[in-house]
Amino acid sequence: MSLEAKINQDIKAAMIAKDNVRLRGLRAIKAAILLANTEKGHAEQLTEEGEIKVLQKLVKQRKESAEIYQQQDRKDLYTIEIEEMEVIEEFLPKQLDREAIEDVVKGIIAETGASSIKDMGKVMGAANQKLAGQADGRTISEVVKSLLS
Repeated sequence: MSLEAKINQDIKAAMIAKDNVRLRGLRAIKAAILLANTEKGHAEQLTEEGEIKVLQKLVKQRKESAEIYQQQDRKDLYTIEIEEMEVIEEFLPKQLDREAIEDVVKGIIAETGASSIKDMGKVMGAANQKLAGQADGRTISEVVKSLLS
């Protein structure tokens, strides 16, 4: 079952259950997928990898907004963003913990022969490919910096 079909099915279930929090998050996912499918240059449907990138973008947007709302002491808006983020994260692959990310990055550093912070770009490129969907870029960047410095 494609992600889009699963989202539509979950939207119906959330409507029946009158679960407004879940419904809001699911509608955000559906809107983002529809937008990505209709973007200029997309002749075919979104691939699974493309869907994951869309979901990661949504989660990142929600995190950034939540941080801003928390700084401005807007608990009501902060709560909405966090609730939507939790719903969206259900459809992403399981995220790796920092220890697992470090193990993968250590392997990449050994493969590429990176020895200093100057090689960060090389390591980041390989790490982003290998950990796509399993870790966010900020965490990967922090791990790479700490291991190379």
